[in-house]
Amino acid sequence: MKRQELIQKYIEFFKSKGHKEIKNSSLIPENDPTVLFTTAGMHPLVPFLLGQPHPQGKRLVNVQRCIRTGDIEEVGNTTHHTFFEMLGNWSLGDYFKKEAIEMSFEFLTKTLKISKEKLAVTVFIGDQDAPKDKEAASIWQELGISKDRIAFLPKEDNWWGPAGNTGPCGPDTEMFYWRSEKPAPKKFNPKDKNWVEIWNDVLMQYTKTSEAKYIEAKQKNIDTGMGVERMLTVVNGKDDNYLTEIWHPIIKKIETISKKQYKGNEKAMRIIADHIKASVFIIADGITPSNKEQGYILRRLIRRAVNYGRELEIKNFTNKIIEPIFEIYEDYSQLKKNKEKILEELKKEEEKFDQTIEKGFSIFNKLTKDKKEMECKDAFLLYQSYGFPEELIEEECKKRKIKFSKESFDKECKIHQELSRTAGAGVFKSGLADHSEETTRLHTAAHLLLQALKIVLKDNSIIQKGSNITSERLRLDFSFPRKLEEFEIKEVEDLVNKQIHLECEVIREEMSPQEAKKKGASGIFDEKYGDIVSVYTIGKFSKEICTGPHVRNTKELHQFKIIKEESSSSGVRRIKAILE
Repeated sequence: MKRQELIQKYIEFFKSKGHKEIKNSSLIPENDPTVLFTTAGMHPLVPFLLGQPHPQGKRLVNVQRCIRTGDIEEVGNTTHHTFFEMLGNWSLGDYFKKEAIEMSFEFLTKTLKISKEKLAVTVFIGDQDAPKDKEAASIWQELGISKDRIAFLPKEDNWWGPAGNTGPCGPDTEMFYWRSEKPAPKKFNPKDKNWVEIWNDVLMQYTKTSEAKYIEAKQKNIDTGMGVERMLTVVNGKDDNYLTEIWHPIIKKIETISKKQYKGNEKAMRIIADHIKASVFIIADGITPSNKEQGYILRRLIRRAVNYGRELEIKNFTNKIIEPIFEIYEDYSQLKKNKEKILEELKKEEEKFDQTIEKGFSIFNKLTKDKKEMECKDAFLLYQSYGFPEELIEEECKKRKIKFSKESFDKECKIHQELSRTAGAGVFKSGLADHSEETTRLHTAAHLLLQALKIVLKDNSIIQKGSNITSERLRLDFSFPRKLEEFEIKEVEDLVNKQIHLECEVIREEMSPQEAKKKGASGIFDEKYGDIVSVYTIGKFSKEICTGPHVRNTKELHQFKIIKEESSSSGVRRIKAILE
């Protein structure tokens, strides 16, 4: 089965069950300060999972492009990827456990024709916060999954959320497929590597309160996720994701360039294929390599791929291996549209990194001069700041007969990874579901700010290039070629405060993107919008397509103050502001 066939089968199946297809959102989350990338299909849906009505109804389905970097070190095995596509179906306060599980089972066994003898499931075992999910287990049994094939597991395995400290959460039920050619054992053991997880139904039954109590949710939701890469491997009877049609052409290209076989070089080739594919998609969504946020992740991915190119003895290759990516994902118009930019950014970053590595060799020589042992902190400096892979440090020390403690180095790396993970978790925990009063007020202020910039700078072509809103401040990136003058910053601030003091009403309406455009709503009118959108109008001042959240009246914002104006990247300025 081909990628597009699997996606089409999934979308059509859920459409036949009354679901509306929603658009595949950008990898860069809109109005979400909590994550650098869209890591799941549910991210663009958070306001609706919290109770805001979705313009397309209560039953939704889509395929969503995602980036996850939390387990970047795992990439290189047969199943881990940085970029992946997630199939998902949602119920926003409509159907619940029974229908969700029945639909999942029907799609697997009837549409994909997977034998139920090759299926097993896990459900939540229960704890002090919530009882054992006997209901989900009972539904699976009614569908013909034997008791022996149902495993009850704790929170770390079978519970989702909340994304922030509070909000929607609940047990989940995961589906597993037996991938071995040997008959599946009667008794399901989730630790057996031959059982691979293929789908997850999250049953959002509870709300976690600020007192850390779990109460029954007013709106019970279903949020499911099925990875395209893993499912393609399963339905095509393979045991390595990289042998399916969405990876193999890239691997073949690496084989041609390196004149080496995939067998024996799997790890290096998988990492290069994975990281370059992810980089192509990130650049296509408007990010360029830098030392900040998404740009830093992109830079790290490209440089890591180039490092592994050294292992295959190839140079100046990133541009040469991307052609199959455009062919595999021809349904993503933004790839074709940004092809020149993608080629240029990859080439530029690879060249820059090659120069950094050369500089690194000179630093290496200084650090090891007249030394019999390489200090761990020096090795880590080379690794972190100059992109020296561990293997290269080891190899160079060996050549110079310098002692290098791999154990100390690994320990230092672990400390750093833990710090990175904590920082990442901190970003996530600041509240994916944090539609608090503070963030709601700042989000509305961001609308006023964008419109004020267009008026004061006399430039209606200004567009938002990104935003990051926490409960303390707002940050808005916008297209503009120069630094703002002091008087312009003051004029923008005054104009926003004028709208606040006018006590403008904030009105939400639903309409088609065409109608929104006709009415003068701002937004980037491309393939990202569905048939119906939410338009927020603030008095006679601002009209914008947005998912929310917003205050009801600008008087709730009190006083607006710009605290910083600076460059974000070439042709993009950044404003940080607060409400007093």
